[in-house]
Amino acid sequence: MRHVLSAIVQNVPGVLAHISGMLASRGYNIDSLAVGETEDPNLSRMTFVFVGDDRVLEQVRKQLEKIVTVVRVEDISSQNHVERDLMLIKVKAATGGQRSEVRELVEIFRGRIVDVGEGEVMIEISGRENKVQAFIERMRPFGISELVRSGRIAMVRSTASKGDEPDDVRR
Repeated sequence: MRHVLSAIVQNVPGVLAHISGMLASRGYNIDSLAVGETEDPNLSRMTFVFVGDDRVLEQVRKQLEKIVTVVRVEDISSQNHVERDLMLIKVKAATGGQRSEVRELVEIFRGRIVDVGEGEVMIEISGRENKVQAFIERMRPFGISELVRSGRIAMVRSTASKGDEPDDVRR
């Protein structure tokens, strides 16, 4: 089972290394990890994605809660939430028909071309993991020169939210 945990931590040097090292030393594999400042500059949010049963989820949660710099841990995978992944990808695209085809796919996936070189373009795509993965598969025939992903970030929806995702292509 796939789990998404959100941890609010003190924004201090070494907290990322401490937490990821602790999880690795106990044999937990992190599928995705994203860290960034919150609305409070003294706090950061760490979003973890990992696979395991409910027992593994409880163990990871307990281990995180023991760390002094961890303020709060929440399992958001069991709640109504929005999850996003950001990717930059360089794709081979010669001038002409091939570049037009890439541009058309970028528009369909609601991405942006953020850099253009002689023989390749750099594209920014964000969305659910399956959308990003589908875009990667569409780009493979053109030739992917380089790819980098941010890892998942997630936030629990407001109680009044109806679950609409107008900025995303449903896949």
